[in-house]
Amino acid sequence: MPVSHSRSIELPPDEYLSKEEVLKLWGIVQDRIDTLMANGRDAVSNLTEDRDQEADAIDVASSESEREFVLRLADRERLMLRKLKKAQERMEEGEYGMCESCGEPITLKRLMVRPVATQCIDCKTQAEQLERRSRTF
Repeated sequence: MPVSHSRSIELPPDEYLSKEEVLKLWGIVQDRIDTLMANGRDAVSNLTEDRDQEADAIDVASSESEREFVLRLADRERLMLRKLKKAQERMEEGEYGMCESCGEPITLKRLMVRPVATQCIDCKTQAEQLERRSRTF
């Protein structure tokens, strides 16, 4: 099904995002990668320390619950890390900022908020609507 767009911009990627904009987005992506890597190291360190200090059954149960939460969070962060690295690959290949669904540019405003975006807002909105409809059946 074709996507109806509120705008009609057909520019090649090198004319859509300036080198300065791509560099700024690269910096944002790299900062997020660095933060996730640091958070991961801290989480592993904290889990190791907590395991050494467990005492009674209640403490162990509480600690296990917290550990499961931290591991779920770490899994989400690992997925985000993968998306961030893929964004950097697309930047290097000159494919960054173009919608994978329709081929139109993703707005700079959207990329600044969500630099891992692979779809323009119109395609993403349509995909989410289809997903919601398919879950109701």
